[in-house]
Amino acid sequence: MPIYEFYCSECNTLFNFFSRRINTTKQPLCPKCNQTLQRQMSTFATIGKATESSDDFPLDIDESQMEKVLAGLAGEAGNINEDDPRQMANLMRKFSDQTGLSLGDGMEEALARMEAGEDPDKIEQEMGDILENEDPFGKKTKKSTKRSRPLIDETLYEL
Repeated sequence: MPIYEFYCSECNTLFNFFSRRINTTKQPLCPKCNQTLQRQMSTFATIGKATESSDDFPLDIDESQMEKVLAGLAGEAGNINEDDPRQMANLMRKFSDQTGLSLGDGMEEALARMEAGEDPDKIEQEMGDILENEDPFGKKTKKSTKRSRPLIDETLYEL
């Protein structure tokens, strides 16, 4: 009994539909907005090493390199004084520098303010909306003309 995946462009949401028989033609309506859904190709398991690229992680960073960077920074993170915003900002800078990942304009501003010794809670209070609307790798998510990654509705609907 197959499960089909459908996308609603209006809601930017993926839905799963259960079918008691193979059904390759039926296109259900969106459970949220009643628009006709578009069938999606679902992911599947493969044997061997995956080579799939992802919009969430667009850089050509070797996994083993990333593991080494994170392991090194994890050791440092255990020794920082959480009450010192300069140390926290320094750790974030090292992560960005060692991985080559851009943190985005909002996070760069927040880090500069932390490096100047400002209270992180105050920065978050003043910049919360900016930081929430920003992808940690520098891509704008909510205010971009490019659609953000679709939401996934965890409900299993009947086709």
